[in-house]
Amino acid sequence: MSEASIPVDLFNPGQVFACLGFLEAADVLLGDAEGGFDWSNPADVRFRLSANGNANPFGMVLGYLADATPLRYAPMGFVESSAKPEGDAEAGDDSNDDEDDDEAGASTLVPSETFPAPSGDVSSLPIFLKCSGYSDVAIGHWADGTSRNTFKLYSGNRSAEKIACAMVAGTRAKPKKGQTIGDLKTRGISHLWAERREELIERPFLPTPLGGSFNFDARGAWTALDAGYSPNTQKHQVASSPVVQMLAAWGLEHARPFEFGVRQVRYAAWGEMLPPMLARVALSGQDGASRKIFRFELALSGKNKIVTFSQQEDAS
Repeated sequence: MSEASIPVDLFNPGQVFACLGFLEAADVLLGDAEGGFDWSNPADVRFRLSANGNANPFGMVLGYLADATPLRYAPMGFVESSAKPEGDAEAGDDSNDDEDDDEAGASTLVPSETFPAPSGDVSSLPIFLKCSGYSDVAIGHWADGTSRNTFKLYSGNRSAEKIACAMVAGTRAKPKKGQTIGDLKTRGISHLWAERREELIERPFLPTPLGGSFNFDARGAWTALDAGYSPNTQKHQVASSPVVQMLAAWGLEHARPFEFGVRQVRYAAWGEMLPPMLARVALSGQDGASRKIFRFELALSGKNKIVTFSQQEDAS
């Protein structure tokens, strides 16, 4: 078994969700994973993670994400419409989603007999991560067809596949004359892994300019101002973490924070080492044991919901 820890901001909901994602991913990739938060030093709160093997489990998960390819899947018999999803000019959505983008087109649509809902929608189809040497990993809580809250935050003319590809592989502009590939616009996990590997392993949630995302990282949250400024209109990027975005989505695959009112959300950090099955329950804050409970509001930006920084509700 090996164990490592990383710094985490408990007041950033997306980072807590992403810690659960690290735990889920380490359990899938390495086996026998356990994780928990250590707040014994308030100035340096950490998330501890242990799993089988001798390698740093955070490094193993990050290396997997850097090499993974997100692909979308749909229910058997799904027919894709050629119409684009309706756009949303003030949705906080992909600032790269314009005519300058280098888009290779939609990926192959993979049919699945285990689709999580009775039907599929082109803008919210779930994805699976494909990586050589590993089984495919399905991620798509936003398409959950059960009675659970889907906790789908993104809207507008983005698809989950496009967001995931941007978080993993970054985005590029369309090639200029004489170029084979366009200029890099935003960096994804693969770039951070290649350029800043040691730093990324030590501090996985480091921010970098991004366009559209799943809206989990509170550091990248924004709402349009009546004064006339929005990042979309000005083609500005906001700093956020692609690791938070991807691993929060993974972490919420089998768990949800507790939405106790209209856009009012509660979650918990747990103070003991737990396996994924128990950590999923702990995240909702509905059980006892050693917990720190937080609440936050999902702000609105156009049709998007945006995670904001939280306040501590109680400490135990």
